[in-house]
Amino acid sequence: MSKSDLRKQETPLMTYQIRLKGQLKNDWAEWFEGQSITHEISGTTLLICQVPDQPALFGLLRRVRDLGMHLISVKQIQDSKDQPC
Repeated sequence: MSKSDLRKQETPLMTYQIRLKGQLKNDWAEWFEGQSITHEISGTTLLICQVPDQPALFGLLRRVRDLGMHLISVKQIQDSKDQPC
C-alpha cells in the first residue's frame, strides 16, 4: 500500500449539506459524482457530500459557481469515515 493510500485511509471525511436555489438538471449531476443529490419540493436542490478537506469542499463550491447555481447554505453535518454519500 502506498503512502498516498495510507493518508486517504487515515483522513476522516467531513460531511456537508449544500443547499442550492433551483433544481440541478440531471445533465449536470455527473459534475457531482458520488454525491447525494435530492430535488426538494420547495424547488431547491440538496447535495450531501463527503470531502476529505476544505480544499475539496471549495472545489465543489466552484462547480456550483461554474453552473451558475445560487448557493443558499453550506452546513457541516458530521464527520464520518463510514457513511457514503
